[in-house]
Amino acid sequence: MEFGVDEAGKGPVLGSMFAAAIRAPKAELPEGIDDSKRLSARRREAIADRLRESPRVEIGIAEITPARIDAGNMNDLTVSAHASAAEIVVQPGDSGLCDAGDVDAGRFGTRVESRIETFVSVDAMHRADESDPLVGAASIIAKSEREAHVDSLCEQFGEVGSGYPSDSTTRTFLSRYFRDHGEFPPPTRLSWSTCGAIRSAVEQTELGDH
Repeated sequence: MEFGVDEAGKGPVLGSMFAAAIRAPKAELPEGIDDSKRLSARRREAIADRLRESPRVEIGIAEITPARIDAGNMNDLTVSAHASAAEIVVQPGDSGLCDAGDVDAGRFGTRVESRIETFVSVDAMHRADESDPLVGAASIIAKSEREAHVDSLCEQFGEVGSGYPSDSTTRTFLSRYFRDHGEFPPPTRLSWSTCGAIRSAVEQTELGDH
């Protein structure tokens, strides 16, 4: 059988990255599957619910925490995330397609395949989430998991935004938290340059207040 793999949350400064693998007959997938970034949140979650409810659709999820991201290399971690998600659902002889997380798509597929202990074949392609329904389904589930994770952070800390460095709500939250506590909240990717910039800005402001 075929499977598809994709990840969500590679770029945020706040929160985990998630990879999802979908193993299913393509005929069993719901209509309307597309790259999750091209779907409204409402449409994405409706399809995600249908995928989770289908008895013929197998789903594997892998979470890469901020601590692992800070301690590792994002290219290696993306390979690991894809392989870990796939390992949950694959069976010997399956063939899979990943949304390539490397400029060299072939190399990415080979690396993911080498990390999966079960005997499977893995290819990778750029923008596979736009052209392959299994990878598109995986992108939807990965994004849904990431959004649920962000919602949990909001429950814990209040409004945190999307978690991306370009999000002014996220930057405001991190700046306020660092100013109040002298450190960033636990789910922050401390190795991101955003943190260094916020730290410097807060420290400069505090020096100016003296």
